[in-house]
Amino acid sequence: MPVSVLFSPLRLRKLELANRIVVSPMCQYEAEDGRAVAWHLVHYGQLSMGGAGLMFVEATAVTREGRISRHCLGLYDDACMAALERVVRFCRRYGTAKLAIQLGHAGRKGSAHRPRDGGAPLKPEEGAWTTLAPSPIPYDEGWPVPKAMDAEDLARTKTAFVRAAERARDLGFDLLEIHMAHGYLLHQFLSPLSNRRTDTYGGDLRGRMRWPLQVFEAVREVWPEERPLGVRISATDWVEGGWDVEDSLALAEALKQRGCDFVDVSSGGLDPRPKIPLRPGYQVPFAERIRREVGISVIAVGLITGPRQAEAIVAEGRADLVALARGFMDDPHWGWHAARGGLAGGGSRAPAVSAP
Repeated sequence: MPVSVLFSPLRLRKLELANRIVVSPMCQYEAEDGRAVAWHLVHYGQLSMGGAGLMFVEATAVTREGRISRHCLGLYDDACMAALERVVRFCRRYGTAKLAIQLGHAGRKGSAHRPRDGGAPLKPEEGAWTTLAPSPIPYDEGWPVPKAMDAEDLARTKTAFVRAAERARDLGFDLLEIHMAHGYLLHQFLSPLSNRRTDTYGGDLRGRMRWPLQVFEAVREVWPEERPLGVRISATDWVEGGWDVEDSLALAEALKQRGCDFVDVSSGGLDPRPKIPLRPGYQVPFAERIRREVGISVIAVGLITGPRQAEAIVAEGRADLVALARGFMDDPHWGWHAARGGLAGGGSRAPAVSAP
């Protein structure tokens, strides 16, 4: 039987991943004031033992106002760090996956109810807070107008990314990802649909990329040289006149020049209007093109559910890693079951997923 590429190792800087399976970052909306609770211990503890080479902790806010909802995980103070340390310690002791975390800021999509409570923006009497954005353009009808970020806001928020990265570093995470996708703050700066600034952080593509790239550079300075640092992007807004694949290629090249090790390629999220053509692996072509034209490692994500499908994506050179969300929510031992299905050599023996 041919050797499985999905279960082959991959090296990023000095991090050795035993296979190409990634548990994608998934918002859980169970934190208390940004702090991990028993839910996170059970959730991530289980996923860390599921056979993936790499497991992401969900999108984690770098400031309190950067949360999507009041129930989102944060890493904006030492109390958040202490709560998350318990989860990391458990996953290190009992899990087999390397550990990653995604840091982000919701921008104008913050101050909302969690999805299971409807997802609408909070009302003042419900504890709503002022959201930030590159321009005073609301996310959708019925959403509040965000505050256009001034120089102080930009500096403070960039520092918050750095401080959160330092906490993630000190917690011992193996890999860090900066969230520039799904319509959150850094994506809002990138897209001409949400960034109408007339200063140095707006205008043409170079101007719109400037602040997100500055955030990346600042984080790279404090993130250990031996540990990988990457970015999740939305390859397209799926809206005419918005951020598109050509823009993503330019961003990926600029990130690569600044020491970015991988791009996690998703799409959409900035504008609620488009009807995205959902189908198995619908975002893989974006990842494939970035990998081919920029020469950077990529993670493919988006309705990747089956082991054979995942194997084909990496075996055909379309991506370096595949990330699953729904697959692992449905089957927390997806990696072991993929191996037992024959991809790692057949039989009932699970793969050795811990790095040597």
